[in-house]
Amino acid sequence: MSDRLLEVFSEGLSIPVAELNDETSPTNTSAWDSLAAMEMVTLIEDEFDVRLKVAEIMKMRSIGLARTVLRGKGVEGI
Repeated sequence: MSDRLLEVFSEGLSIPVAELNDETSPTNTSAWDSLAAMEMVTLIEDEFDVRLKVAEIMKMRSIGLARTVLRGKGVEGI
């Protein structure tokens, strides 16, 4: 089963999905810089049809935390 969130982060970070997990964050992934973070917000909003508030974006300090925020917005199956 594919993980849509990992696929979005893979695209935004230009890193293979196999190298990503819920612990992936800016502190352990050099490709996750401020520019990539902005691109990933757009990709996430488009892929999951949500609009993120600044406070929600700031909470997304790892893929796992992004998953939690999206679930809180009613996104299912991630």
